[in-house]
Amino acid sequence: MQAVELNLVYGAIADPTRRAILGVLARGEANVGRLAGRFPMTLAAVSKHVKVLERAGLVERTVLGREHRLRLVPEPLRDASEWLAHYRGFWEGRLEALENLLVGGAPGRPRRTRARGRRHG
Repeated sequence: MQAVELNLVYGAIADPTRRAILGVLARGEANVGRLAGRFPMTLAAVSKHVKVLERAGLVERTVLGREHRLRLVPEPLRDASEWLAHYRGFWEGRLEALENLLVGGAPGRPRRTRARGRRHG
């Protein structure tokens, strides 16, 4: 996934309303008007959120006459998750090394136990 696409996806899911919209669409297609009725905001405000999701490639719109149907496009979320998983592994390794250092202590220094924090000599 390219940086621009990744930025759009993470920017889109940064907002709780947009995450909620994705949650609704994860259960199936939805009409824009009915979708808007689920949120305490105007149709115009929901439409703006939907446009952000569309630009990020997370939502696809189909127009049938006057009806606008939306569906979730999950692939960009999978790609963003894979990108994050790479760094999750890196940071878990770093945090594990830090924990070993903090719990194990430096040679010749008293160690703290995790349970009570008392020093043993």
